[in-house]
Amino acid sequence: MKRRFGNKSMDHSGEDSAVEEKMEKKKTEEEAKVKLLPRKARETFEQLCGFACDDLRSFGRLTAAMYRPTDPACLGVCRALFGLCMVLDVVEERGLAIIDLKWGDPNGCHFPLIHGLRPLELPWMIVLYSVMWLGAFGIMLGYRFKLACGLFVLPYWYLFLVDKSYWNNHSYLYGVVSLLFWGTGADRYFAIDAKKSKEKSVPYWNYFILKFQFFALYFIAGLKKSSREWLEGYAMTNLSRHWVFEPFKLVLSSEQTDFYIVHWFGFIFDLTVGFFMIFDATRLAAMFFCTAFHLMNSRLFSIGMFPYVCLATMPLFCRVDWPRKLLEARTHSREKLDDGECSSRKSRDYFAKDNEAESDVAERDEGSVGRRSGKRRVGVSRKQKLVVATLLLHVGLQFFLPYSHFVTKGYNNWVPGLYGYSWDMMVHAWDTVLVVVKVRDNESERDYFLDPGAWVPNDRWAKHGDMARQYAHCIKDNLQKLKGRASRTTEPWAQLSSNLSIYMDVWCSLNGRFQQRLFDPNADMLKVDWHPLKPVSYVMPLLRQFSSYRSELERIQQDVFSWSNYTDVLFVADYPGMRLENYVDLELANVSLSVLEGEVSYRDEEEASARTIGKGGTARIETGRFHKVETTSPHPACYMYTFANRTKQQLASRGISEPTRVKEAFPLLKEIGYKVDAFGRALGHVANALLHLTLGVPMIRRIPLD
Repeated sequence: MKRRFGNKSMDHSGEDSAVEEKMEKKKTEEEAKVKLLPRKARETFEQLCGFACDDLRSFGRLTAAMYRPTDPACLGVCRALFGLCMVLDVVEERGLAIIDLKWGDPNGCHFPLIHGLRPLELPWMIVLYSVMWLGAFGIMLGYRFKLACGLFVLPYWYLFLVDKSYWNNHSYLYGVVSLLFWGTGADRYFAIDAKKSKEKSVPYWNYFILKFQFFALYFIAGLKKSSREWLEGYAMTNLSRHWVFEPFKLVLSSEQTDFYIVHWFGFIFDLTVGFFMIFDATRLAAMFFCTAFHLMNSRLFSIGMFPYVCLATMPLFCRVDWPRKLLEARTHSREKLDDGECSSRKSRDYFAKDNEAESDVAERDEGSVGRRSGKRRVGVSRKQKLVVATLLLHVGLQFFLPYSHFVTKGYNNWVPGLYGYSWDMMVHAWDTVLVVVKVRDNESERDYFLDPGAWVPNDRWAKHGDMARQYAHCIKDNLQKLKGRASRTTEPWAQLSSNLSIYMDVWCSLNGRFQQRLFDPNADMLKVDWHPLKPVSYVMPLLRQFSSYRSELERIQQDVFSWSNYTDVLFVADYPGMRLENYVDLELANVSLSVLEGEVSYRDEEEASARTIGKGGTARIETGRFHKVETTSPHPACYMYTFANRTKQQLASRGISEPTRVKEAFPLLKEIGYKVDAFGRALGHVANALLHLTLGVPMIRRIPLD
């Protein structure tokens, strides 16, 4: 018995030894695989990701690397700057200063992403904005930081979802970044909360996820600009006319500036600047170009605080201890941190070269045998693993969502994706020349034409199928409300029945193509089917077969412009069997119709019969009348209108010219004045809402002039 137990003991010892040898062998093989990578490649990977290749050997090691203590100095400064931008954004782009115009009309039409979601009444919308504003101040000051993030994030996403017609192309970014800040320890430096905080460091992932968010911002925008539409120069034509491009036009023509500087430099910049800001050797130059790029954008486009948010968060790509070093340089003294606080020498970021200590971290998975070595064993908790898994999910979503439009087909039109989360910033240029909204009373068989700007703050609805359908239902609801209050003798809609149909005919040009219909003009928008995961059935296909015509259209346009200073041209394409009804104003002269492709039937309202015009044919058009142009060929037809502006010509003959815009000497002072005035109006709205809710004081609301 003794011998058998002894044998068992010996066998057990042998098993332990075999397990250790097996694990040691596995470790050696994994390390050998890592070492197969060239040293330069491993260093580059570490600079890009902030952790070594060795940390990818297991999820536990990756989690430990993400949780290594890091100096919070840079994070705290960027948090304060981002909070300042949001304080301004709530007043300006979110619209607290104009909230009475934005949300005050009880009949106003809104376009929620989640159909059925409704805005609150004006006083409560002001309260919601006030809560969000307080949250932005709390983020900026680092006061009750977690609560402040919640106060900002929740109202922000509600406003984001309740009306997508107000979206800017990067409106989602502020909500995502504030949500990411909410989970970090950004209040441990340069914050009121920092004095109370026991933690003097932050996990490395606090930096990793924010840097990734802005890296993806640039990189995916560059990928989107790799399309032919952008690289062939059709997206941003005539942008070089702006004064910010004057230095380039000293050596380049306007066309060359548009093509090489706007399109090609913009593509290369977005695709590479994120990489250049990561590496020490190229960061300074990249930040110079990045600063110039965003300052130019702030002058070129009305995109709110986006350029300034990018500038405010750009220091995230620098070393994490730069604020301390800057403070040390100014005070000429070396700051010593308390026990438990990371020194600037030990701070780790994307650019750390010595990551050996973190690469020796041992994983502690359930049921696994921990690594045995002479070094301290570090474990990771389930909560930490869950956090890192969530971060990796976020990384995956940021790469998936910009290309997820094959799923959300109901939000596509001629281009995939909703404006606002497609990352296609300025890739698609729209030119809308005609929007017709026709309301038909099916009982009386009478047609009424509605101003397409009625009850809406902008015309963005006209480019999206789901928004056009939402607008049609809003029109019907408002007409029924007006019917109940209208006088039967004076108001035309007083005779409307409840049996209505609404048709929309929208003519757009995408990136310099022909003007064509976006929606089926025969589709009743009150009865069409729509689903977020199915294609929009009433969107007419883009006539891509005529895309190659764009160079020819440019040549024709230049030729027409050479006739006089008052001539212009409009290019139109239409489907077989479709009819364009058009009215030519008396302001125009020498109007003619020329067919470029296909065959059309033309009929003036005073003509008894129609005329057929084939390719190359021309017809003179009388002004002050309606006419109809119907495509009779079996394939789409293309034609153009050429005309002169009679009014401009007459004014010029009298020596009257259009007033020239005078450049202001100090436009920055005027902008500051606008911001001060906006803050005053915002405070006035908040006070008015509080008085109304507490004392019943009537709300003061402005009405748009048009």
